[in-house]
Amino acid sequence: MSQATLSSEEAFNRYEAVRERFPLLPVLQRDLGDISAISSLADIAGQFDAFVFDAFGVLNIGDRAIEGACEQIDQLRKAGKRLFVLTNAASYRFEQVVEKFEKLGFSFRDDELISSRAVCEMHLGEFDASLVWGVVAPKDFMPEELAVKCHSLLDEAATYDQADAFLILSSESWTGERQELLVASLARKARPVVVANPDLVAPRETGLTVEPGYYAHDLLDRVPGLSMIFHGKPFASVYDEVERRLGDTVTPHRIAMMGDSLHTDIWGARVRGWGSVLVTDHGFLRRQDPFEAIRKSGIVPDFMTPSI
Repeated sequence: MSQATLSSEEAFNRYEAVRERFPLLPVLQRDLGDISAISSLADIAGQFDAFVFDAFGVLNIGDRAIEGACEQIDQLRKAGKRLFVLTNAASYRFEQVVEKFEKLGFSFRDDELISSRAVCEMHLGEFDASLVWGVVAPKDFMPEELAVKCHSLLDEAATYDQADAFLILSSESWTGERQELLVASLARKARPVVVANPDLVAPRETGLTVEPGYYAHDLLDRVPGLSMIFHGKPFASVYDEVERRLGDTVTPHRIAMMGDSLHTDIWGARVRGWGSVLVTDHGFLRRQDPFEAIRKSGIVPDFMTPSI
């Protein structure tokens, strides 16, 4: 079963259509002339104490590390910088995230890897422990992976109605038919929905695959009054976790977020008061005019670079 894909234009337009649901951007008078072009992070290493990296389109494309990325990370570490990966890839259990970056050749410690799924799981404990969760899950998902009562949502309508709440982890096995079952079940009875990956798309070798955020916003469009919580960029809980791990040692303006997406990576950094670095040669903006995307969206990064 292959994931649905969107064109770059379709994905950009969809992000623009749902942006009113994102955290409020600070009102700043910024334009294209305020962006500083850099050749790599080495150019701005002295301006920041901590660097936070998106994964897809910044450190790797699929199962391949971007050329020079491992070396750049090692150089920043030698310079005494605090380093984190902040990924919205919620299909993976945390041990799979660790294994992935080891295979890619990166030197990240476990405590430097923060996934939206792991942060989401921390917050599931805020709900009533008796709830049974219906999970939009990856194909190899096992209910015992989560510390809540749960079952996967497949093709039986009854399993949707039996859930007290819903958790969207992955879109890799999700279909249009299953989305219709979920819409119908929520229309019959309102229940909370928690989303562990707000991305609409992800850059892979095959193109931009449709991700959980795409289906989540479809639910919000079609089910009036739906209660939904997002964990992942550009929403607050993952930034809270980065800053918690940094403690009082680094102030927000000395943290830089490096990402390929204006609507998640750059948006979230700006909301948080972090510096922002847009990558243009990989990921979401590959083969696009980044200045045109910035102009259309009004989301202006502090820095722009072809690659890490």
